[in-house]
Amino acid sequence: MLKELNYVIDYIDDHLTDDISLDKISEYAGVSDYHFRKIFFYLSGMTLNEYIKKRKLSEANKDLLNGEKVTDVAFKYGYQSMDGFTRAFKKWSGFLPSDVIKTGISKSFPKLSFIITVKGGISMEFRIEEKPAFNLVGVSKRVPMQFEGVNNEIVKLAMSITDEQKEEMHSLQDIEPCEIVNASYDADANFLKEEGDLTHLIGVLTTKNQVSDLLDKIPVEACTWAIFPNEGPFPSTLQETMAKVYSEWLLSSDYEVINVPAFSFTKMDKHKKDYAYSEIWIPVKKK
Repeated sequence: MLKELNYVIDYIDDHLTDDISLDKISEYAGVSDYHFRKIFFYLSGMTLNEYIKKRKLSEANKDLLNGEKVTDVAFKYGYQSMDGFTRAFKKWSGFLPSDVIKTGISKSFPKLSFIITVKGGISMEFRIEEKPAFNLVGVSKRVPMQFEGVNNEIVKLAMSITDEQKEEMHSLQDIEPCEIVNASYDADANFLKEEGDLTHLIGVLTTKNQVSDLLDKIPVEACTWAIFPNEGPFPSTLQETMAKVYSEWLLSSDYEVINVPAFSFTKMDKHKKDYAYSEIWIPVKKK
């Protein structure tokens, strides 16, 4: 996968003055668009769109230094108006395109290169399971996207669950894992930025379809699941494991992630403060 990522980086740099199709990029990488965007974000810390935009503006900066007119540079890199280019350039660099020509001020954003770094650590434990179709049923709400730390809005959601809702969830639960699970979906930024909101559901897995108005129901198709057990300080261990799934495991595995809600469950240790056993369930398919 690293080789394909670097091929894509080369492709992007060779086509910075073209209208770069994100669908074509994922096809060039040999994986689905959803999978490629996830991998790219976890490795680079930015979305694919952000990377392309920054590379274009960096090359535009070079062209301005070489004496090209602002109008020509704007259209060269796909901007339909001078105003649009000027706003984007100012937001990225902190100065105007005309300042580059007048003063020679400059900002650059170099081409990415993905490499493997071998370092000591604990090997990642996982297992693969096939599951039939089921429903996620429970209580949900829109909460802020948050990559690290305790999400207080999710805590409030958990505290809002009534005894009646708990009783119905318990009666519906009929498929492994028989635990209270957390699932997030419908993220404003497609889980690629720590901004906007997502829908978070606290509930159970069930094969039953009859659900009262007290609970929300999300159908999940039959698919393959990669399951990652983890144990340690909560929630940091869970969040670190999730990051490693996308930045390490998926790079070397024969699987790619699919657009189905992932979920996790956590069992807090009664004898250790803020310590837990968790499992992360990621929907995948063979490459």
